[in-house]
Amino acid sequence: MQPVAECSVTARPGHRIVEVYDADAYLGDERALEASRHHVVAGNGYHLYLHTLQPDIDVHITIRLWDTTPPAPVADAEGHTPVALDSETGILVISQLTLGPVGEMTLPHPGVYEGTAWWTGRQAASDYYAQILQRIDDEWTPEAIIQAWAACPTPERYVLDLAHTGPSASEDD
Repeated sequence: MQPVAECSVTARPGHRIVEVYDADAYLGDERALEASRHHVVAGNGYHLYLHTLQPDIDVHITIRLWDTTPPAPVADAEGHTPVALDSETGILVISQLTLGPVGEMTLPHPGVYEGTAWWTGRQAASDYYAQILQRIDDEWTPEAIIQAWAACPTPERYVLDLAHTGPSASEDD
């Protein structure tokens, strides 16, 4: 089974957060943001927050759309959680909290998309980050630090497997 659409981007997790939201849902949600710190991925229906354990190493975000129930997370996933996004515009934005959008995905049609968020490499990237921080001294240049972040041996990856489940809440009104 293949997804009907897929979008992949790389993002810098400013303040350890990457966001996915409907193009018109640009206002944040403090409760959902705080919940992501405990559950890794959390949202309010229009806005998802993905919480990493490190703020400087790029993470990979993939959104896959399925025409049936999305498949189970991969066997080596570190964790997973159910998610839902209501996209009234039919456009999802992937954004770095402090640096802004890094990508968009046009959905086949507006509406509610439900499925699973899962992740791999989260702990390994955090461990690598901590190791590099311990090695940094006055001799390190900013360029050397950037190169060290780019050399992380285990990519941190978040996948949203979603399927359209119905019309937008605003369409129901």
